[in-house]
Amino acid sequence: MRLGLETDQHRVEWPELVERVRFAEDAGFDGAWIFDHFKPLYGEGAGPCLEGWTLLSALGALTTRIRLGTLVTGITYRPPSLLAAEAVTVDHVSNGRLELGVGAAWNEREHRELGFAFPPAAERIDRLEEGIEVLRLLMTGEPATFKGRHYHLDGAVYRPRPVQSPHPPLWVGGSGEKRMLPLVGRVADAWHCFAPPADYARKWAIVAQHAEKAGRDPASILRSTNLSLSEPWDHVRRSADAHRANGVGYLVCSWPSEGKGPLDEFVERVMPELVAG
Repeated sequence: MRLGLETDQHRVEWPELVERVRFAEDAGFDGAWIFDHFKPLYGEGAGPCLEGWTLLSALGALTTRIRLGTLVTGITYRPPSLLAAEAVTVDHVSNGRLELGVGAAWNEREHRELGFAFPPAAERIDRLEEGIEVLRLLMTGEPATFKGRHYHLDGAVYRPRPVQSPHPPLWVGGSGEKRMLPLVGRVADAWHCFAPPADYARKWAIVAQHAEKAGRDPASILRSTNLSLSEPWDHVRRSADAHRANGVGYLVCSWPSEGKGPLDEFVERVMPELVAG
C-alpha cells in the first residue's frame, strides 16, 4: 500500500507548508498532495492560499524523493496547453516526481468570484476529456493537431518532453457514475474517489467495465481514496483494510484537524503496518 499525505494550503503560510512537505518526505510518505484552489475551502476570513502549480515547482526544488501532485486540478482553471507546460516544468524541477491530477471542477462560488467560466457539469466533463487528450498530445512531444469542440491544437510542439515517459501519471478525480467513471475507465492511469468502501466497490465496477470496453486492463488503473487520521487507530486500521480489500493501492492521509500530534503517532504506530501490508 502506498501512502500519501495531504498538505493542503488552506490558511497555511509558505514556511509551514515547507515544513509539512519535508515532514512527509522524512516520514516515508510516497507523496505530498496540495489542492488547486485560489481561496481556502474552510475557516473564517480571506486567509492565505498559495497558487498550486507555482507551489508544486517550488516544493519540487526543495525536496529530493517524495512525489508531488494536486488533488486535483480543475480543468476550468487553465487551458490544457498551459497546464501541460506547467506540468512538464514541475516534472523537470522535481526530476520526474510529478503526479498529474485533474478533474472537472466543482467550486462554483470560487469561479464566479474570480471570473472563471463555470459551464454546466456535462460541458465541464466534455472539456476534461478533451483536455486530457490535449495534455497527452503535447507531452509526447510530437507535432499535434487536435480539433475538439472546446480546445484546438495546430501542429503544436512543446519542449522539453517530460522526465517521466511518456508523461507523468495521469490521475483523474471523480465519482459521478454516468459520465465521470466511464471517463476514468477510458483514460486514467490512477483514479481518486472520496467514497466509503461499500460505495467504492460499486463505483470501481463501473470503472472496470468501461476500461474493458476501451480495451484496457482494469488492473492497470491505480485505485486511490482518502484516509482520515482523526479517528481511533483501530478504526483507521479497519478503514484501511476495507479499502485494501477493494483493491485500493493508494491512501491519501488527511492532515489531522487536531494538528500534527496525531500524525506523529500515526507514523510511529500505524503507518509501518499499512505499508508492509
